[in-house]
Amino acid sequence: MSKVNRKGLTPNLRFPEFLSEPGWDLPELEEISDRIQEKAGDSELETISISAGIGFVSQKEKFSRDISGQQYKNYIKLKKGEFAYNKGNSKKFPQGCIYKLKEFNEGAAPNSFICFRFKPIVVPDFYQGYFESNFHGKQLTKYITSGARMDGLLNISPDNFFKIILPTPSKKEEQQKIADCLSSLDELIQAETERLDALQAHKKGLMQQLFPAEGETVPKLRFPEFQDSGEWVERELGEITSYVDYRGKTPPKSESGAFLVTAKNIRNGYIDYEVSKEYIPLQAYENVMSRGKPKMGDVLITTEAPLGNVATIDVEEIALAQRVIKFRGKKNILENPFLKQTFLSPYFQKKLEKNSTGSTAKGIKGSVLRKLIILFPSPKEQQYISLCLSTLDQQIYEQEKKIESLKSHKKGLLQHLFPQLD
Repeated sequence: MSKVNRKGLTPNLRFPEFLSEPGWDLPELEEISDRIQEKAGDSELETISISAGIGFVSQKEKFSRDISGQQYKNYIKLKKGEFAYNKGNSKKFPQGCIYKLKEFNEGAAPNSFICFRFKPIVVPDFYQGYFESNFHGKQLTKYITSGARMDGLLNISPDNFFKIILPTPSKKEEQQKIADCLSSLDELIQAETERLDALQAHKKGLMQQLFPAEGETVPKLRFPEFQDSGEWVERELGEITSYVDYRGKTPPKSESGAFLVTAKNIRNGYIDYEVSKEYIPLQAYENVMSRGKPKMGDVLITTEAPLGNVATIDVEEIALAQRVIKFRGKKNILENPFLKQTFLSPYFQKKLEKNSTGSTAKGIKGSVLRKLIILFPSPKEQQYISLCLSTLDQQIYEQEKKIESLKSHKKGLLQHLFPQLD
């Protein structure tokens, strides 16, 4: 590898066999890669794009159609194993993202992408750790002078892009060791994600059987004890629940006090207390929650941004923000755990979507929500259904936490396996 006149760096964590090796080289990307500019021309290739946080996807998948049009001939021909930089900014990658093409053998990428392949002197997969942790973005910030252009792309020139520094071990063996370590972790995360997907698909399929289909009043699948129990009852949601819509003035915030559950905190069946931590002062709690204090077991549903996320209150003395409605089933009519599963069911989610308004951010008014019709069996059958589904919910929750833990472990590993530039 060509050396540059820069002082080497050493990561915090190094494999034992390389502890005696010198500090890492500091090559610029232009020294260890070649730019790809070959046009798609008349070749027939899949038109591809990049989604931040995901990687390469077909344009048909991302945009529901091929958007290349007459520009296709100017698209860049990209092969499996080669890389592309998308200059579009995103929340995860404010200065743009870099991904390796692994989803397709070949593809045609927009000519706004800066495409490149690494030279044989280095291990390409080693650098994915840098790109995943936005190591490039921290360096590209200094080149962004006027934000995004009219087309939404950042003003990053190829010359400036290829100036980014990527600290690299001089031995390919060390590069490969790090790449293999991270690749093994990625494979484990992928396997656990597939297990999560299978659990969620199983629950969705089960709910489609345990709840009546649209236009029907009896489910396809019923517990033996209730085979002859007849049709489910149809009622408006507002008739069989008490509910509180907390729309209005935003409550005061403080550094401690009563935890404020916002729409961000409500996940797929539970409250996530880590994603957003906001509080209101205890002295304001009575006034803010004067419409109705939340109680353990009450069911929450978000009315927009996002629409239709559901959770059950599982702690005492919490406050609820706007865009969250609290429901409580009426005694001896509707069980709260069953109401939660009803809100999560595919048939109810379709009702929400159908009755929502807005083009980009879908939302539903509380007055509309309470008028929606739901179906329910006897309280005893409700208990059977909710217990069955809540068991799956617990497995899904534990699987989500397992994946989050693995991702957190990888994030920490990246910080130690790679040196940081000042």
